[in-house]
Amino acid sequence: MKLFRYTIIFLIINFGALAIGSWLMANGPETAWYQNLNKAPWTPPGWVFGAAWTTIMVCFSFYMAFLYKAISKGMVLWLFTLQFVLNVIWNYIFFNRHFIGLGFTTILLLTSLIVIFMIKFKKEIGIKTVLIIPYFVWLCIATSLNGYILLNN
Repeated sequence: MKLFRYTIIFLIINFGALAIGSWLMANGPETAWYQNLNKAPWTPPGWVFGAAWTTIMVCFSFYMAFLYKAISKGMVLWLFTLQFVLNVIWNYIFFNRHFIGLGFTTILLLTSLIVIFMIKFKKEIGIKTVLIIPYFVWLCIATSLNGYILLNN
């Protein structure tokens, strides 16, 4: 029963992060600023972002529920909170403020943090670590898109 409860809590928090991030980007992908950027040729269509983030947050919520149930809560919550903040503020930094370089730094930090999750806690939750891989893969793609914009605009 605890695992179910933890999963629901992390689903609410993670989808809340997506909602806050979307609000903070102030319609960023639709703005003239973003539309006029020189974007990477591998930039996916807009609908892919919604589908990807939905899948990522469902998987990450299960991952976090397993992890939270398995080990010391303090370290996990601290890292999770840092992940939450980096994930949310990237939207504001990149889309709202147009700070491409700072956005790139933020997404690099977020990607590094997800790698820390993948490596540090693999022993504790074993094969369930695969649940965080979609997040890592997507961040690699997003980092490359941000990096391309940084270098080509």
